[in-house]
Amino acid sequence: MARHGRRNDGRDWSPGPGQARSGPRHRRPRDPGVDWIWGWRPVLAALANPARRPARRLVATAERMRRLGAEQPGAPACEVLDGAEIGRLLPPGAVHQGVAMLPGELEAAALEDLATPARGVLLMLDQVTDPQNVGAVLRSAAAFGARGLIVQDRHAPPFSGALAKAAAGAVDAIPHCREVNLARALDRLADLGWRGVGLAEEAAAPLADVLDDRPTVLVLGSEGEGLRRLVSEHCDALARIATQPGFASLNVSAAAAVALYEATRAAR
Repeated sequence: MARHGRRNDGRDWSPGPGQARSGPRHRRPRDPGVDWIWGWRPVLAALANPARRPARRLVATAERMRRLGAEQPGAPACEVLDGAEIGRLLPPGAVHQGVAMLPGELEAAALEDLATPARGVLLMLDQVTDPQNVGAVLRSAAAFGARGLIVQDRHAPPFSGALAKAAAGAVDAIPHCREVNLARALDRLADLGWRGVGLAEEAAAPLADVLDDRPTVLVLGSEGEGLRRLVSEHCDALARIATQPGFASLNVSAAAAVALYEATRAAR
């Protein structure tokens, strides 16, 4: 399993004088299916969220359309398609449950708005790029009552597609913030009264011993790499999740669920 806190300095390599890159880089075109939200709970949550702009397109089977009308009065006009037609609009293997939507934009919150007043628990993900993991983290954040999620702007997946399906509606329940520099964001949060606690497998102290009732930002690193050095240095404390010998590594979404449980319990 991936490590939830190994550090590295996160520096990018660039060629020096007289050195050539190994070959041209080709950016893969973005799959248009990633812009969709599918599945009953994610679509219903997006339709009910007043912070979203109007949906660009809503498709459903006849049965789901009738249920949408009953559970979400005022929903936008819906195109009736059969299940196979809906599936062709989406990435292969998408379990759409008879409904999908091209959602309106969901704007990210400003960091100061998300963090004021300083109370409870925030989550910060340092370059976690897997949509399923980020979606699972959001679902845990909603389950344990986290205030919001902070992600690194250039290294976070779009909050739609597989991420929204894994989040099961939490994309529209938990506000999120995108920051270019997470180290500086931690400094700004400290000025607002927050304490940053980074999860690092090599940390000496167990997480339960580090947490208290102060407003806490739980900081988790990417799969495989963990927290980058500069981000970990701007945390107020590092802690590890106490696990059995030989099973020290946790998937980042599992680590987030355990850490949220511990942090919300300490806050209470």
